[in-house]
Amino acid sequence: MRALLERYDALEPIARTAVVVALVLVLATIASWALRRSAARGRASPKLAGEVWQRTRSWWVMASVFFAGVAISPWVTLVLFAFMSFWALKEYLTLLHTRPADHRAILWAFLAIPLQYAWIAIGWDGMFLVFIPVWMFLWLPLRLVLARETHGFLAAMSQIQWGLMAFVFGLSHLAWLATWEPATMGGLDGRALLLFLVFTVEMSDVLQFCFGKLFGRRPILPTVSPNKTWEGFVLGVLSASALALVLQYLTPFNAWETFGAALVACVTGFCGGAVMSAVKRDFGAKDFGTLLPGHGGMIDRVDSLCYAAPAFVHIVRWLNT
Repeated sequence: MRALLERYDALEPIARTAVVVALVLVLATIASWALRRSAARGRASPKLAGEVWQRTRSWWVMASVFFAGVAISPWVTLVLFAFMSFWALKEYLTLLHTRPADHRAILWAFLAIPLQYAWIAIGWDGMFLVFIPVWMFLWLPLRLVLARETHGFLAAMSQIQWGLMAFVFGLSHLAWLATWEPATMGGLDGRALLLFLVFTVEMSDVLQFCFGKLFGRRPILPTVSPNKTWEGFVLGVLSASALALVLQYLTPFNAWETFGAALVACVTGFCGGAVMSAVKRDFGAKDFGTLLPGHGGMIDRVDSLCYAAPAFVHIVRWLNT
C-alpha cells in the first residue's frame, strides 16, 4: 500500500487526477450495479436504477474523451472544445424559430467558432476577450439589417447573440485555460487548472442531484426546475467545494483560496444550469438533444461550465496578478 501511494505521488498532476477520476467512476459503477440488483429484487426503483446505470456508462465515455483530449496536445484540446462549442450552438439554434432572413447571420455565428479558437491558438488574448462581446455584437445585427426584414428582428438578433455568448464565448474559456502558461504557477500549467475546474463543477452537479434525491424537500426554482432543491444545492455545492481540496495540487492556491475558487465555480455552475433549464422550459423541451444517453444533449452536459468557466478564469487571473 505504501509503495502504491509513493508511485501515485510521483505521477504527473494530470495522471494523478485521471487515477482519482477512475476510482470515482469505479465506485459509481459498483454502486449503480448494486442499485440495479436491488431494483431487480423489487427493493429500488427500476427507473432510477436504469437512469443511474445509463449516466454512469456515459460518464466513462465522457471522462475518457476529455482526458485524452487534454493529455495528447494543446491542439487536440482546442479542437475538442471547438467541437463542443459547435455542437452546443447547433443544438441551441435547432430549437429556435428562425426566419429565412436569419440564415446568413446564423452562418456567421458558426464561422465565429473557428475564429474565436484561432485567437486562443495564436495567443491573442485581447481579441479573444472582445471578438464576440464587441465585434460579433456589432456585426450580427448589421448582417440582419442587410436582410431587409424587420419583423422579428429584435428576437432574432438577441437570440443568436446570446447563443454565441453562452456556447462559444463562455465555453472557449476552457480552451484558453488549457493553453495558459503563467509564470506564477509553480511548474503547473493551465491544463491542471482546467482539470480542477471541470472535476469540481461536474462533481457539484452530481452531488446536487444525489443530495436532492435523498434529502430534497424545498424546491429552489419550482417553476424553472422543480427537481432542484435548497437541500441539494447547499449540500452539493459545499461538499463539492470541500472535495476540491483533494485536488489542491492542481492549483497554486492555499487551502482557503482553493475552497473559495471552487465555491464560486460551483455557485456560478448552478446558475448556468438554472438559466439553461429556463431556456428549455421556454422551448418546451425536456433536453437539448440526445447525443449522450442519460444526459441529453451537449448543452445538458456543459450548461454549468458555460457560466463557471468565465468566472473561474477571471478569478484565477486575479489571484495570479
